[in-house]
Amino acid sequence: MPLPGSDRFALGRVRAAIDRVDDGLVALFAARRRLAAAAGMLKRRAGVSPRDSLREQQVRARTQALAQRLALPASTAERLLDLAIADACQRQGMAVDLGQGVPLCAPVMMPPIMPSQTFLPSLAPRLLRLLPPPTRVAPLLHALPARWQRRLLEAAMARVLATPLRDGSLDFMRGRRLAIEVSDLRLRWVLELHGDRLGVVDAEPEASVRGSATDLLLLAGRLEDADTLFFQRALELTGDTELGLTARNLLERLPWESVPLGLRIALNRGARFARAARAAHCGEAA
Repeated sequence: MPLPGSDRFALGRVRAAIDRVDDGLVALFAARRRLAAAAGMLKRRAGVSPRDSLREQQVRARTQALAQRLALPASTAERLLDLAIADACQRQGMAVDLGQGVPLCAPVMMPPIMPSQTFLPSLAPRLLRLLPPPTRVAPLLHALPARWQRRLLEAAMARVLATPLRDGSLDFMRGRRLAIEVSDLRLRWVLELHGDRLGVVDAEPEASVRGSATDLLLLAGRLEDADTLFFQRALELTGDTELGLTARNLLERLPWESVPLGLRIALNRGARFARAARAAHCGEAA
């Protein structure tokens, strides 16, 4: 039965308001995800436990109190908070275990077959400080012929990006040039898609992604996500923003399980080692 004109107009206004609330929920949840990732990074730097049960209890108590004041059912508030906490655990690379029937989320980072607590357990910071920082390694890398650097990079990209190269997800790079700059190693490669191969070219880029060797390795090893690194200004994007963001979004969606296991392990361990070495040098400077 059709609604009268006045009711139809009122329903349209209510639905429009609901749409705006839904948009706000999604925007707030996206902001919470970024903050959760930043919190995880700060916990790792401080060497504290990633999970704080007291903090979680306080958050739950505050949420229930607010729900009561707003006449929101306690069970609804609890389910919403369970979803937010589960997502925060996933963003920080932790297993999701709320003990309340919340399904495990598919891990975005390296699954816990290689936890940080068991990797490099015997390397004390003083030993890591003996390793030269990337700025001192840069002259040695520049001594390598450029063609060797290109071949190594192209071979690594062919393996990591095999799936998007095969299914056409990288077609946006056809005829486009994106530079990757490793600031502390003073390395720069301009990438372009030719046929079914992503190669290094001698040309000016349309966009550039710039970061330190450690931060780029953390991104490649899935120990940090692009949003967090850009938020911290550890990565910088210049030039054609649309091209750079498209490339970033592709990396975010890249199925980690599609990368060969040996390369996943190498990237993950290399990233953990680089992060530990940087933390040791930062501690020495402090």
